[in-house]
Amino acid sequence: MSDQAADTHIDPATYDFYQSEAPFYSFCSAIGTSRHLDGFLDRLKPGARVLELGCGAGRDSARILERGFDLDATDGIPAMVAKANERHAINARLMRFDQLAAVQEYDAVWAHACLLHCPRAQLPDVLASVHRALRPQGWHYASYKLGTGEGRDLLGRLHNFPAAQWLRDTYRAAMFEIVEEQVFAGMGSDGTQRDWMALTVRRAR
Repeated sequence: MSDQAADTHIDPATYDFYQSEAPFYSFCSAIGTSRHLDGFLDRLKPGARVLELGCGAGRDSARILERGFDLDATDGIPAMVAKANERHAINARLMRFDQLAAVQEYDAVWAHACLLHCPRAQLPDVLASVHRALRPQGWHYASYKLGTGEGRDLLGRLHNFPAAQWLRDTYRAAMFEIVEEQVFAGMGSDGTQRDWMALTVRRAR
């Protein structure tokens, strides 16, 4: 583990994995735009201000910009930010989930397959920050791998692996209204097939 990883407040093994694998995620043609992105963007007004958490290699970011939205792309992994900007020129910036301090700055927060790495004990605080960052009636999307408790996948990455009801309860406690939920089968990067849950929520107040 690098000294830099130790200072990130991100699980060190997860940090090191993405820091080293950023070139793969940047150039792998099998990794496309999220299946739920356009449907989510269809809910927004033209030119809406969108924060992306965990932008990774920037494929969703590029689509958000292509659709004409005002994007603020962020990721907590320096190599990912560098690759996203190199490949897509999206002006991504380095920011961890716990560093989100905006107040009613965004119309939407997009978080595809990233908050699943947030430790369960920290997720309520992160969701409170997302709520605070949204303008009234703002939208938020996130997707999670379902399970029965926090653990690691075969690549060593930390996942919160929530149960569906725990996830619903946690979002409602953070003052979000659940507008749509989808459970679907998906294969992770480690080759493991499991159920995922995608939530589209709205700031309730």
